[in-house]
Amino acid sequence: MKIRVENIEETEKEATFVEEVTEINEALARTGVVDYQFRQPVPVDVSFYRLGTDLLFRGQFGAAVSGTCARCLESYPFTLREPFTFVLKPHVEDTAEHQLDAEDLSLSFYSGDEVDLAPLLREAMILALPTRPLCSEDCQGLCPHCGGNRNQGACSCRDATEAKPTPK
Repeated sequence: MKIRVENIEETEKEATFVEEVTEINEALARTGVVDYQFRQPVPVDVSFYRLGTDLLFRGQFGAAVSGTCARCLESYPFTLREPFTFVLKPHVEDTAEHQLDAEDLSLSFYSGDEVDLAPLLREAMILALPTRPLCSEDCQGLCPHCGGNRNQGACSCRDATEAKPTPK
């Protein structure tokens, strides 16, 4: 979603739009993340206003995502609902070197007469994904011997712990 800077006023405004998932899924693929796929366009609610020259955006998104479980390798759906806040400062060309503070890391910059929220939202969506995809916390995973999914029942092969001789 692109918003003209001149339309961002001190009075808070609200907008609702849908972010397409093609670019999000392509960004995931470029980074080597194959455990997640966004399944359908992502609805986004955002409110925005100006504070001096700074532009503030806050809202939330709700994404339908498919994950591949790291334990059982089964695909599972889940909904990713996350709030976001972006503070954009005007980009100033500065040739002097500055050390970044922790506060600076949460800022972004804008230049020109439009603000494009899409790249910021894509980043927020990717960062909101769980670091390890699990279909459930109690997923039993795959049998290390036969590869059977332990969530679907016990397999017929012997467990590795049973095959070890007991010490005398």
